[in-house]
Amino acid sequence: MVNVMKGILVKCDPAMKQFLLHLDETLKLGRKFIIQDLDDSHLFISSDILESLQSKIDDLMDQISFPINDKDK
Repeated sequence: MVNVMKGILVKCDPAMKQFLLHLDETLKLGRKFIIQDLDDSHLFISSDILESLQSKIDDLMDQISFPINDKDK
């Protein structure tokens, strides 16, 4: 019997992959979303979680980014 699941192939660096695996394991998005861990830089994830996942990644990027202030002005 064939089992078909709709999903998205995600290509990322190892650091982002670890972040995604952490979100999946801790159910930070409310449920598990990784369908298959393919290799060092690819994950197959549920397509219906994409919007909330992008929001979570944006939040992370905001936390680790520092604003550039021009002190000459």
